Amino acid sequence: MEQYSTRQNKISRLIQREMAEILLKVNKERFPGKLLSVTGVRITKDLSIARIHLSIFPSEFAKEILEEIKLTGKQLRGELGRKTGKSLRVIPDLEFYIDDSLDYIDNIDNLLKK
Repeated sequence: MEQYSTRQNKISRLIQREMAEILLKVNKERFPGKLLSVTGVRITKDLSIARIHLSIFPSEFAKEILEEIKLTGKQLRGELGRKTGKSLRVIPDLEFYIDDSLDYIDNIDNLLKK
């Protein structure tokens, strides 16, 4: 398992907190009735790429919501830069992924009940 430095962990937590606020606004405007949350952020060693894991509920809309978020990635990065400009010297590129761990857990529960 890859070890993350203290700096990577601090930046990951900062980005997770700020992206959660940004995506909360996006969610209200573009995806009413859907639940969108940032479950985790991992940043590369050179601090150039932030991999953001999103949990989307209901999960049948996850792929289309993820595609729309990826299309607006540059605007989201700009907004992140405005919010964290005093804390970060370089704003990392953003990569978005679906965190399907809740679906996985639900599937295991259903299999165990059978």
